[in-house]
Amino acid sequence: IRSGASLHEAEAIVSGLAEASSGALSAVRARLVELDPERRAAEIQEQGALVVCARLAAETQGDAMKASEERALLERAHAESPDATVTFNFAGSGDLVTQITEGAPADVFVSADDSNMTTLTDAGLERGDPVVIARNTFQIIVEPGNPTGIAGVADLADPGLIVVLCADTVPCGKGAATILENAGVAVTPKSLEDKVKGVVTKVTAGEADAGIVFVTDVAAAGDRAEGVDIAADVNVISNYPIVVTKDAPNPDTAQAFVDFVASDAGQAILLKYGFLAP
Repeated sequence: IRSGASLHEAEAIVSGLAEASSGALSAVRARLVELDPERRAAEIQEQGALVVCARLAAETQGDAMKASEERALLERAHAESPDATVTFNFAGSGDLVTQITEGAPADVFVSADDSNMTTLTDAGLERGDPVVIARNTFQIIVEPGNPTGIAGVADLADPGLIVVLCADTVPCGKGAATILENAGVAVTPKSLEDKVKGVVTKVTAGEADAGIVFVTDVAAAGDRAEGVDIAADVNVISNYPIVVTKDAPNPDTAQAFVDFVASDAGQAILLKYGFLAP
């Protein structure tokens, strides 16, 4: 499954797979790996694994620990149905689109914005219409206790602050740029990161005072960070669309996965992990 989301966000979908009680997704084993197309293609073809590419949450050590319960659930499910597997590939949405267009195996693609999904569909690489399964919005990420006293977007213009942002080529950067424009605030970032993980890591490591990331990325950081709300009139809401790919090796199982995530049960799981309803 190719998803333009991070591990914490994706853990909601992993939970959903584990909790599914019937159908093609009743028992699955997820291998949380960074898929190398050339190395893994033969194995995927041989095993018939469902490949989901997603960009759903921050890829941090904390996320890995929080996924332990999901792994345990999936292991129990795998004991009941050892032939069913799901391979996840987590990366930036744009990177995933590039991988798919270059022929990497993928059954399902989840994007963290509409624009990267449009790139995929403009290339004719979808099977059916994309479905929005969740929405996300943004917060200012700061160190625990908010030691610099940041209260809103306007404070990020303070030249005494070290602010890091995502590059505007990725969803978190596009959102941050729009928020700053909406607020009429000019910020000179210390760095522009190619992944939201870079922003989260620099703030939690004390290398930066603040950044703008998805709400779910702040939640994924746990007690290593806090979030400062951004006023609704300048904030951005990002859609998370999902689609079965045109050349999906397992199209029926892929569609069953999409249907489950879009169902009431799947939506309840996503809401539990901080996503907004579509």
